[in-house]
Amino acid sequence: MVAEGADRLPDPPDPGVPAVARGWPVGDRPTVLRGWEPPATPYGRGHRGVDLAAPAGAPVRAVAAGTVSFAGRVAGRGVVSVELAGTGDPPLRTTYEPVAVSVEKGEEVAAGGVLGTVEPSGSHCAGCLHWGLLRGDVYLDPLSLLPPWLLDAGPAALLPVLGVPDPAGPRAQGRQAYVPRK
Repeated sequence: MVAEGADRLPDPPDPGVPAVARGWPVGDRPTVLRGWEPPATPYGRGHRGVDLAAPAGAPVRAVAAGTVSFAGRVAGRGVVSVELAGTGDPPLRTTYEPVAVSVEKGEEVAAGGVLGTVEPSGSHCAGCLHWGLLRGDVYLDPLSLLPPWLLDAGPAALLPVLGVPDPAGPRAQGRQAYVPRK
């Protein structure tokens, strides 16, 4: 709790979807094979989403909770679209393709809920899931939905606890152990 009148940092902007209720649509941290490239004009060249490395048969999960607004085939590919709950008017909408769909239009999905599996072919890239984000007719970068700790996550590293000896010994990995002074 912050005392009245105390200096504090402003709250971060609310994107409408709680950060803890979001995650990658495939895998734990998939490789981004091709990033978002907004077109200069509504029908211009660009890449209206991101391509994530994903093997055929991998589960495709909802990035956040919402309602399935489309589940079917478009141009021979399985496509799922989910309107995200509580994201304003018009709501944010995520799209996923190519997907062997396992949900139906109107179905409520939880964050992390399985929408289907990656289809073996039918996409513009082999072994990938195309993930898109829109608000109305405007395409947005889907990576903007993910909290920074998911985007920047490297391998976890535990830091030493002051006053606790390093179990690997005082010269573990070429560093000296911290020894508190008495």
